[in-house]
Amino acid sequence: MSIAAPASQAAAVRTGLNIGETAAASGVTAKMIRYYESIGLISPAERSDAGYRKYGDKEIQILRFIKRARDLGFSIERIKSLLALWDDRSRRSADVKKLAQQYIAELDHDIAKLQSIRDQLQHMTDCCHGDNRPECPIIDDLAKSKI
Repeated sequence: MSIAAPASQAAAVRTGLNIGETAAASGVTAKMIRYYESIGLISPAERSDAGYRKYGDKEIQILRFIKRARDLGFSIERIKSLLALWDDRSRRSADVKKLAQQYIAELDHDIAKLQSIRDQLQHMTDCCHGDNRPECPIIDDLAKSKI
């Protein structure tokens, strides 16, 4: 992957950072960095003569991008698409917006589903006296077949 950090975000050029230093600089754990490399989300790191991974500013910026996207809940597949769009200087912002809008629609669906589940559970707990009797509307409702 040949993604370069935008010039406005470039800091002093760092090269040859080990994975621990890269993890600290990017906010991504060393374990996740290795995982992202193993699934092809990031390019394999250069290696020192001793075989240790070496990273620079470009890799740190990519890892920060991935971390921010993961914090927002983007899937690995969507992050791959976003990274490709970031790298494509001829991209249309409409393509990025479309990807984000698709994700928002999925989030809205998930929120509605969770709200429905919450409402059902709230109704069941409202119907339960919560006393010492063995009768329990929550258990009774869960035992119903809802096919």
